[in-house]
Parts: sequence; structure tokens; C-alpha cells
Amino acid sequence: MKALYSLILLFACYHSVAQKVLPVIKATSNKVTIKDGAEVDKNGWTLSPRVKPDVYTAYRTRETKYVTFHTDVDSIKVKVKPGTQYDFIILLNGKDSCYTRVASAVQPQTGKSATITRNDTIPFVLTSYNAINLRAILDRRDTLDVHFDLSSYGFHVTREAIPVKTHLLADQPDAMAGKVKPNYNRLAPVSQLQIGTSIWHNPEVLPTALAAHGMDGRLGWTWFDGKVISLNYDDNQLVISDVVPRNIKGYKKEKLVFIRSLPCVKGVFTAGNQTYQGYFSMDNGSEQSMILDGAWRQQQHFPENLNVLKILVLHDGGGNEYKTKLVQVPPFTLGGKQLNGAPALLIGERNPGATPVNFLGNDVLKRFNLIIDFKHDVIYWKPNRLFDADYRKA
Repeated sequence: MKALYSLILLFACYHSVAQKVLPVIKATSNKVTIKDGAEVDKNGWTLSPRVKPDVYTAYRTRETKYVTFHTDVDSIKVKVKPGTQYDFIILLNGKDSCYTRVASAVQPQTGKSATITRNDTIPFVLTSYNAINLRAILDRRDTLDVHFDLSSYGFHVTREAIPVKTHLLADQPDAMAGKVKPNYNRLAPVSQLQIGTSIWHNPEVLPTALAAHGMDGRLGWTWFDGKVISLNYDDNQLVISDVVPRNIKGYKKEKLVFIRSLPCVKGVFTAGNQTYQGYFSMDNGSEQSMILDGAWRQQQHFPENLNVLKILVLHDGGGNEYKTKLVQVPPFTLGGKQLNGAPALLIGERNPGATPVNFLGNDVLKRFNLIIDFKHDVIYWKPNRLFDADYRKA
């Protein structure tokens, strides 16, 4: 009787699995264009039959949206709700099955695997380059100065700091001895990352060439997803908690918008009777005040006859040279408060994506104490002692 029951149960399970047939679309090219909500990434996805499944994490939002995969001959439209995932197959050249998954960036339980004190208060130093300097410890022995960056994901350590300040090349003795160049794609695993009393287990540590001036690396906002963080520049403290603090008198509440999974806020310029509004990525890893996107300026008919403070020459990682202007912008309202005299860098190239996005550097953001609720995607603003400080002009 027991054997018969097991056989019936096994058949039922097999029948249930057999019923779940994955949708199949076709492709003759390994390049796929993805439309994620309003954002389009042309030929940004490469098919890989060896990865099963190959996971595309949709840009973060707590609202239901659609993600469409466009191959060169076919397409599929997927409905993405927070905490869900959807599997399908892309058949490449009629023979290679590329198992693909579209997953929400908001998981049923958000955030990294961490032990976080209910109210962990972490001191920070605001450097002369406007970086929020936090002390990070890897495996209880490697001490690093990293900056908290709302416009970044994950945890990154610079290639300069890795050989001299960490054990991440422990599996590469010849590189440690300086005999060969390090392979930064093969770093030793880390079992623990500690910042304050908060501990993250088995964190992913990635190499980078970019960090704020004088920093060994950067810590992105994703480490605090599902939490509430308070940035207090009056007391130089970063507080991690599960709920919004009770005493928020004097704070202005606004919605936090995510564009390409980066937290963004709305800002408004006022020139005479004319207003110009747009979304700004919160780039508090930047020492600048703000950067204005060329496509956004064109759409808004933003004034071009602004007072030029300086002509700057910037270089990218490939050695390419770009000239940009540092200009005086009209009064700017953020968090319900008007800022006067702020400078801005003007960039002519449009940022990737369908939505033009400007950037707010920490020379602006540091003027507010912030409470950011990553559980409900709202932000609270309150001017602090730095509100009327002079702006950087370089």
C-alpha cells in the first residue's frame, strides 16, 4: 500500500512538472534588446546557452511593470511584480536553448544576508572632497576606508588598495610577491564584512578603478535595501534601523524614484517665471554640486546663456578627453528648500537609457540631513548646519 501511495505521489509530481512548459522564442543572433519599463537597452543582453538560467534582474521598482526581450526575429513580454520571477527559453539558431529568467530586483526578503543591529549608529568622516568615509573591516583583519555611495551597487575595492590593504590576492602568491600582474577577476572569497556593528556574511567583493578621492573603495545603497538609513551631517553619523525614527519634526517627506535601479529625487530650477524640473540621481560619491544632462536641458529648453565659471577637461578610463563647462545655475529647489549660488557641470552627451537623468553630488546633498526609507521608497529632508556653506568651484 505504501509503495502504491509513493507511486501515485511520484506520478502526480511528474504530471505537475510536465504541465509547466516554458515559453520559447527564437533568435538567430546572440544579441538581445531589452525594454525594461520605459528604459531601452539596445543589444545590451548577450545570449549564453551555458548559463542555466541566465538571470536578468529588472530595474528596481515596487510597482508592477513589463519587461520585453526583443531578439532579431522574435519577442516576449513579461509581467514583473515585486518579488516574482519568470522563466522562458530563447532558442538560438534552432539548436541552442538559452534558459532565461527575468527576476524582480525586490526580493521577498530584501537586502543582503546580514546581521544588522536594530539601530546601528556608525560614525563617519566627511572628507574635504565631500566623501562619506566609513571604516570597513574584511574578515576581522583588513581595514579599509570606503565611501557610502547612493549611485552605486554592491561593495567595491580599488585595484590600488587590493594588493596593499587586503588579503584578496591570497590565492595568487606570485601576484602578492610582485612577480606577475594580479588577476582581479579571481579574488579570494571573503567570509565577513563589518561596518559599525553590522556584519554581512559571505559578501561579494568586486574590484574597481573608481572611488572617491583618497578612498579604498565604495559601498553602494543595495546593502541597505529593506532598511531605513539616516544620514546626519550635524553629528556625522549613519544610522541603520528597521523603522523611520519617531522624531522627524522639521523633515519634508517625498517619494524616492528609482531609474535604472538608482535612487533619484525631483529637483526644480526657477528662472523668473519659468521653472525647469527633472529627476536627479543621488550621486553622493561625487564631490561636485550637480551635473546636468544634455538631453534633459534640450527637452526643458534650459537656459544656455549662463555665467561660465570654468572650462574643465575630463578624461575617461580609455584616455578620451572631454571638455565641459562649470556654470552658475538659477535658484534650485530640493527637499522643499531653495538653494542659491550652486554651480553645475554641463555634459553634452545623453546618459544611457530612455529617461534623461541629472546628478546631484554631495556638495548639494550634504546640506541636508536625510532619512531614506528603502522599505517604502520615501525620503525625508531637513536642512543642516552646512546648508549655507560655500560651494566648490572646481
